[in-house]
Amino acid sequence: MRNLKRVLLVVFILLLVLAILTFVLENQQPVSLLFLGWGWPQLPVSLITVIALLMGMLIGPCAEWVVRRAGRARRKRLGC
Repeated sequence: MRNLKRVLLVVFILLLVLAILTFVLENQQPVSLLFLGWGWPQLPVSLITVIALLMGMLIGPCAEWVVRRAGRARRKRLGC
């Protein structure tokens, strides 16, 4: 049973890597972004997507931490 779980995990990881590799290779056309007057140089679509994903993975947990901390401070002030 343990070996089956490992094999399934390895297969899942390989499929994920294959999907990511396919996405990167299929989205190589360069685009330039303009956001609030700030322009980026031309980069491949896949790189912009990966950068956006990584930024979301950093910003999401930080925002959650701030909200939880504010909630704890509010509960302390209320005496709950």
